Amino acid sequence: MKKDIHPPYHMTKIRCACGNELETGSTIKDISVEICSKCHPFFTGKQKLVDSAGRVERFIRKYERAKAKEQGQGK
Repeated sequence: MKKDIHPPYHMTKIRCACGNELETGSTIKDISVEICSKCHPFFTGKQKLVDSAGRVERFIRKYERAKAKEQGQGK
């Protein structure tokens, strides 16, 4: 490795807005983040699926109509 071309490497703390702190190595001394794995909805299981324009309801209605039509023809 060449000397004097690499930035200094420090042990640093990453602080989240929720209060969680992680210790790791980085070239940046202190890091602040807005969201981490302790408070992110994907990792906490509180993720909500957003249905835009009622696509799921439209699919369910279409499937129910097809099923009703199929049952009506079978009788």
